[in-house]
Amino acid sequence: MRLKSVLSYRVLFLLSLRTASTRDIPSGVLQMECRERYFMIAVGFSFAGDKPRFEAVDSTGVHAITKEYAAECGYTISLLPVLGHVELRASYFSCHTNDADDEVFTFNFNLIVTRGGKQATYALNKTCTLSLPWSPREVTCEVNYMEVSVRSEATCPYVENGDSAFKPALYSDWKVMFQRAEDQFLPMNLSEARKLGYVFALTDERLVFRTPYEQPHSFSTEVNGVPVEVVHAVLFSRQSWVVLVVDLLAACSMHNGSYDGGYMIWETSELLHSLVSPLNETEVSIGANGKLVEKKVAEERGYAVEKINTTLQVRIPYKAEGGYRKSFVSRDLYEYYVFHLYLEQISVDKAEIAARLRFHRIIVTPLLRCHIFTENQTLVRERAFTIYLGGVPEDVVLVSIQLNGRDFTLPLTNMSTYKVTEVLHPNGTHGYTLTVLFDDPIVKLQFSRKAVAMQHILNVNYTLAVQPGNEPYYHETTVTALTRVSPPVFDAHCSESSIHFKLDHRPFDYLWELAIGSDVLTSDLADQRGYIFSNDSQSLRLDVPLFTNGYKYQDVTLKGFSGTFEILVRVPETSEVQTSTVKTCLFNPKEFIMCSTNGKVNVVANLSLPIPSGGSPAETSLRDKSCRPKDADGTRALFSFAVNDCGAIIMLGRDSVTYRNEIIFSSVRNPENLSSKNRVLLQCTYTVAGLHALFSAYKFESDTVGVGRIVHSNRIIEGPAVDPTSASTRRSVTVRPRYQPSAKYIKVSSFLKNLSNKGLKESSQVNVFTVI
Repeated sequence: MRLKSVLSYRVLFLLSLRTASTRDIPSGVLQMECRERYFMIAVGFSFAGDKPRFEAVDSTGVHAITKEYAAECGYTISLLPVLGHVELRASYFSCHTNDADDEVFTFNFNLIVTRGGKQATYALNKTCTLSLPWSPREVTCEVNYMEVSVRSEATCPYVENGDSAFKPALYSDWKVMFQRAEDQFLPMNLSEARKLGYVFALTDERLVFRTPYEQPHSFSTEVNGVPVEVVHAVLFSRQSWVVLVVDLLAACSMHNGSYDGGYMIWETSELLHSLVSPLNETEVSIGANGKLVEKKVAEERGYAVEKINTTLQVRIPYKAEGGYRKSFVSRDLYEYYVFHLYLEQISVDKAEIAARLRFHRIIVTPLLRCHIFTENQTLVRERAFTIYLGGVPEDVVLVSIQLNGRDFTLPLTNMSTYKVTEVLHPNGTHGYTLTVLFDDPIVKLQFSRKAVAMQHILNVNYTLAVQPGNEPYYHETTVTALTRVSPPVFDAHCSESSIHFKLDHRPFDYLWELAIGSDVLTSDLADQRGYIFSNDSQSLRLDVPLFTNGYKYQDVTLKGFSGTFEILVRVPETSEVQTSTVKTCLFNPKEFIMCSTNGKVNVVANLSLPIPSGGSPAETSLRDKSCRPKDADGTRALFSFAVNDCGAIIMLGRDSVTYRNEIIFSSVRNPENLSSKNRVLLQCTYTVAGLHALFSAYKFESDTVGVGRIVHSNRIIEGPAVDPTSASTRRSVTVRPRYQPSAKYIKVSSFLKNLSNKGLKESSQVNVFTVI
C-alpha cells in the first residue's frame, strides 16, 4: 500500500512539472471543437511550426501520439498546408479519453512546439457532451483506422442476475479469432491482439473494436467495382457452460476518388460485405471538413449523391464551397483542389436496427493548369499603357515587375511614374493593373514607316510568388501601341536681315534628319555657310542671314524682294523628303547684290554720289551699254543680268572665280563714265570647287551662290584687272550677249589644272578673259 502511494506521488509530481511549463496560446491560432463523434483541435502553422507534436494525458501518464500509435488508439493528425494548420481528431472512444456513461468525454492533450530553438509545451483540455444518441451499430472509416462500436446491453437468459453478458473483465475472459475469406486464424487473447495493433474496449454501454488499415488479418475485396477493406473479428467467451459469441465486422470503401469533367468523384457501396444484413432503406448525408450539411445546402453547393445499382457515387464540383485549393509551380503554374469529404450512411435492416456508417475521406484533383492571362486595355488617346494581369489565384501574389529589362520591386515607391493596382474578384481570384506612360523613357520607340506612326513597345515580365513559401512563377507579355506622329516642324519668323527658325525637341525627332538642299544640317555646315546654329536638350535654333547659301529670291524690285528659305525633313536611310518648313520674308535693304547659282545677278545700287549733277540713275548702264537698269528712282537703279554677260571681267584665282562689272553713266547729253572718285563696281565671286562652267560659250552652273559685293571706291581691291586687249591672244573674244548653246559642262577646277600644266605661273590671280 505504501508503494502504491509513492508511485502515485511520483506521477503527480511529474504532471505538475509539465503543467508548470505550459503557456497560454495566443488568440486566433487555436480552435477546439466538439463534433458528433469526435473532438477536433486545429493549431495554425504560424504558431505550431511545421513539426508540432501531440501527447495524450490521462491518469496513467503521458503518451506520445506517433503515427502508429494514433491509428491504434483513435487519433488522426493531419498537416493541412492548404488550410495553414495542423489538425488533431480524437474519437470519443480513443484510448486516453475519460468516458462518463458514454455521454461525457474529457480530453487532455499536450501540444509541443519548437520556437526560437526552444521547446515549449501547451496544455489543451476540453470536455465534450454527446449531442447525437448512439445507434445500435456504428462504424467510422477514418483516414488511418476503422472503428466499430456496438451496444453491449445484450443479456444472457442463463445468467441469474440478468446483468450484461459483457460484465466480466473483457481482457481476462474473452478471446478473439480473426477470419479472412475462407481462412480462420487461431484464437488469441485480447492482450495478444493489442500487441498486434488491435484495440478492444468495453465502455459502460458499448463494445468498441478499432484497427489500423492494412493489418495482417485484414483483406481487400471489390463490391460492384468498389475496393473495400474488411476486418472480421469474432469475440467469444465461455461463461460457465454457456459460450457467448460476438461478430465484429469493419468494412470501409477504399476508393481513392477520381476527377472527371470538373467534378471530384468518390464511390462506396450500399452493402460493403455479405455478412451485413440486407438493407431495406439507406439515407445518405454529405458534408465537408467533419461537418454534415442539410440537404438544401448540399444542393446549393452542388454536392450530389447518385445511386447506380448498389453503388453510391458522390460528385463534388471541384470549386465547390467547403473545398480548398493550392497553387503549384512545375515550370508552369498549376492548381489542385482538396475536398475533405464527410459522408454518413444510415441503414435500416429487416430487424429495424439502425446502423450508422461515417467516412472521412480526402479527395484531391490532378494538377490543373492555371490560366493566368494579360489583357491590353490601353487607350491610345490617354497616351499610356494599361495592362491587366488576371486570373491570379488567391494564394499567389505579385512581388516584382520587369519593364524592358529593368527590375522594380513591389510595392512601388511614391516617386515612381508607374502604377500597379490590385483588383479583387468575388470568385477568389485577383488581378493587377499596370499603367506606364507612353512618354516614359523606359518605353521603346520604333518608327513604322508602313503605318507612318510611332510604335511604343513595352516588354513586361511579372514575377509572382506562391504563398506560403514564395515559390516564384514568371509570366511575360509584350504590348505595343501605335501613335500617329508627324515630322518635326519649325517655328519661323522674319527679321530685318535674316530668317530665324526654332524647333522644340520631341522624343522621336531623332527619326528624321534635317537638310538644307542636299546637305544635312550640322554645326559644320552652318559654320561653312555663315548660319548661326545652336542645339541643346530643349530646342534647335537656326538663324539664316540674308544672302547666305540656300535662299531663293523672287519679286526683286527697288522696294525690296521676297526671300525664301527651306529646311527639309528627310528619312535618314533613303533621304526621302517627308516634309519641309518653308519661310518667305519681305526684305527692303537700300542697296544689295544677289549672285545666284545659275549666274543671274540682281543689283540695287545707290548712285546718289557717283551720278553727275542733273543726271538720273535711269541713264546708267553696265560696261555693256545695252545692259541698262530694269527700274530706277531718284537715287537708285535696279540691274538684272547674267554674271558672265554685259561686259563682265573674269578673274581666276586658285580657289575662286570672280566676275566683275561696273555701273557707267551713259547719258546722251553727257556720255562719260561715272566719277572716277566714286566708281560703283559690281562683283560676284564663286568657289572653283562648286563651279561647273566658266565662259558664256558654256552654260553657267554653280553648286553655291556667289558672294556679291558693291564697291563704291576708286580702287579695285580684288586685284589687277587686264583690259581685253591685253589678253594673251591679243584679240578679243566676241560672243553675242545672250547666246545660250546646248548645255556643255566643264568642271572649272579641271580647267585650271590643265591651264597650270601649260605653264601658268602660280599667283593669287591670273590674267582676265574679257567677254565683250
